[in-house]
Amino acid sequence: MKNDNFAKNQKATGALKSKEAAPPIKDEPDFVPSPDEVARRAYFTYVNEGSMPGRDVQHWLEAEAQLIKERNLTRVHGFHNRT
Repeated sequence: MKNDNFAKNQKATGALKSKEAAPPIKDEPDFVPSPDEVARRAYFTYVNEGSMPGRDVQHWLEAEAQLIKERNLTRVHGFHNRT
């Protein structure tokens, strides 16, 4: 019951709006890094931080955000899909 009220409040305040932060670049598909890329990046972060357990979700989310940020930087500068 508590979760239903939370979801209704979020919808009422507009907190569930998607893709408002940055408009997508025209004619470009949304970029989603592959699970292998994210896992590799997250693992290296895990190792570099001393291999302490318990932050696997944080490492995954940080790795995913880093890869998306890198991709967006290359899209802005036009360094992707060049042959």
